[in-house]
Amino acid sequence: MENRKRNIQMKFYVTEEEKRLIDEKMKQLPIKQYGAYFRKMAIDGYILVVDRSDTKAYIRELQAVSRNINQIAKRANATGTVYRQDIEDIKKAVDEIWRLQRRTLLNQP
Repeated sequence: MENRKRNIQMKFYVTEEEKRLIDEKMKQLPIKQYGAYFRKMAIDGYILVVDRSDTKAYIRELQAVSRNINQIAKRANATGTVYRQDIEDIKKAVDEIWRLQRRTLLNQP
């Protein structure tokens, strides 16, 4: 091992599904040896860090709006009447959904 260029061994375990995925990706490349593939990916592979805070905030807001609409629907079903204020609340909720969607997709305030 002293005369080897690469004399440090690294080991790790994968699941059967992870191995299948690795094999699929390796088939797309001219690399046939696991060691060469893992070195290449570890050294030259890309790591993408995605900021999903806007999306998470959007989902929280969307859930809140959905709860409000549900409450209005339950009240309408229980009383058999839809009030003008309920319609206005639903319109505001839908407008808020569109505003949040535009902000999230276009990354605008």
